[in-house]
Amino acid sequence: MHRRTFLARATQSAVAFGILRDLTACRNMSDAAPSAASGALGDRTFIDVRDRYFVRVLELNPVTATYLGGDGYTPALHDINGKLRDNRPQILNGEGEFYRTTARVLAAIDPASLSPSARIDHAVMNAQVAFLVHQLDDRHYQQRAVDTYVAEPFRGVDWQIQQMQSLPSGQLGSEDEWQLVVARLDAIPKYLDAARANLLLGKSAGNIPDRRMVERDGIGGSRANVDYFHDTLQKLAAGYLGSRPFASSMRSRLAKSGAAAADAYTQFAAFLASTFDVHESTDRFAVGEKEYEWRVHNCLRDPRTAEQLYQYGAEQVAMYEAKIYDVAQQVARDAHLGLRFGTPAERSESVRKVMDYLAKDSPKNDDELFRWYRDVGKRAVAYGREHDLFDIPSTYRLDVEPTPPVLRSTIDAAYYPAPPFKKSGVGRFYLTPTGNDPAALALNNRASVADTAVHEGFPGHDWHYKYMSEHSADISNIRWLTPGAVEDSSSMWEDSMAAEGWGLYSEELMAEPTPGHPTGFYTPAEYLYELQGQLLRAVRIRVDVGMHTGRMTYDDAKSYFTEHVSFYPGACAAADRDPTARAICDQAERAIYRYSKWPTQAITYNLGKSAIVALRDAYKEKVGSAYSAKRFHEKLMRMGTIPAGYFHDEFLAEA
Repeated sequence: MHRRTFLARATQSAVAFGILRDLTACRNMSDAAPSAASGALGDRTFIDVRDRYFVRVLELNPVTATYLGGDGYTPALHDINGKLRDNRPQILNGEGEFYRTTARVLAAIDPASLSPSARIDHAVMNAQVAFLVHQLDDRHYQQRAVDTYVAEPFRGVDWQIQQMQSLPSGQLGSEDEWQLVVARLDAIPKYLDAARANLLLGKSAGNIPDRRMVERDGIGGSRANVDYFHDTLQKLAAGYLGSRPFASSMRSRLAKSGAAAADAYTQFAAFLASTFDVHESTDRFAVGEKEYEWRVHNCLRDPRTAEQLYQYGAEQVAMYEAKIYDVAQQVARDAHLGLRFGTPAERSESVRKVMDYLAKDSPKNDDELFRWYRDVGKRAVAYGREHDLFDIPSTYRLDVEPTPPVLRSTIDAAYYPAPPFKKSGVGRFYLTPTGNDPAALALNNRASVADTAVHEGFPGHDWHYKYMSEHSADISNIRWLTPGAVEDSSSMWEDSMAAEGWGLYSEELMAEPTPGHPTGFYTPAEYLYELQGQLLRAVRIRVDVGMHTGRMTYDDAKSYFTEHVSFYPGACAAADRDPTARAICDQAERAIYRYSKWPTQAITYNLGKSAIVALRDAYKEKVGSAYSAKRFHEKLMRMGTIPAGYFHDEFLAEA
């Protein structure tokens, strides 16, 4: 077909499905983002398509819209925070046609006709649409997305509350904002009706979720949601509403709607328990080699095969283990521990003994643990200012908050950013309390805190997202999207390659030697844990590729994790008699479970970091003596949350 004819037909179809409809509704942001002002002849048509696509995706995914602050992006999304995604099968069929039509429109736009920035966006949008079509048409993932159905409504409400107007009295939210919370709660029963319909279709087709997801995220997560919607939310709301005129009636509405949501999740947990066999022996988490490689190439923009990544993971593990042995030997020597590092067995045992020694300096309780994290955050910010790594405003501060109960089965520490399109709301660095368990507290000893605080806090996620949000007008809209979901097994993980790559890069950046400080920001003991953090992300490559392509079983992955991350071979076998082994095995179980349900997410840390380092090296070579770390970092952060593979050449061309 002649290209011009194809473009005309595709555009007509696009109008029919809303891609190009009401473009003026979103012109407010396209004018701020890289646009036709660049002078490229083809930009305006593409940007109109891009901007309409962006708004439509947020309309289809209300919780993603809440996460990004979509109601601050365009008036068309004013009430989006009162909604949940419509997963009814007939609605999903129409959604699939929207994405297929969008793909045809994109195919008719020649990337060579676009400016460099628009060309990047064109590639990003193509990858996003391909992923969404693949999820709906090929994988029918809505038929097994148990964790999505449990986590999404909670996260939507939690993010709503984070973003509410803050009042001087410590109260939160206007009456309109709380009415949207009630509306979203009211949407939960129908949302779960659609979830049941999809899961039953999946069961009939043999498209069945793994038993671990059903039991942990499904049944366990639903029960946590019951507690949250029935009790926790009501207590939070009472404090945030205070004694304002509308507070009493709003509390009543929240109690009624929260009780209905809690009842719906009670029924959903019972449905899952009666529909799926959580005691079956079949593993259903692996996506297979073909699917895995497709994701790596299309979503993460890495050209390697699964076998190449599997071998690369082994090389990275060996490299970081060697570094750890050297630093552990130094720490042991300084502490007069008298340890041997001759044979491989001696090195592993001695690293563990060094860590046992460091674990003695552990927090007495969770309160002290949180205080240590906050103190390290202050120290890291001071270091960043001293070494002129970034322009850090005097008002910048790092907060550390307890992880909400519904998320605790998945994460130990994590960061949830503020919405980029709104001025309200703050980013949250979540740390999961140990329940004052001595063995778990020992795993969070003083030396281990710095690495995590740097990754999740400064200059990692907290600083990264706050900088990007401050400069959101320089970052085009689709570079903020999290296609599929924000963070669960439905996710594309495009954003993770950028965000987690930056977090790991930050860890390594802070370890770069400075005069008189061969381990940079870290003490030698802290540097040991920074290297363990790098080793952890290398191990993730090995086990993630291994599990999802049939090279490792679930138990193989756990054993590999305890041996190479915690230097405790056979930890799970010793868990019944050794509290430390039990804590290590539990930590490995949480990690491997997460990797099993989130294919390719675990590899984004190391691959993203390596892509940033490669880009920095190429950038340094090009600009020579004019290189500035601050300028490189700021230019990189303004590219948004997309993998470096999408913009590597354009980034260097503009250097």
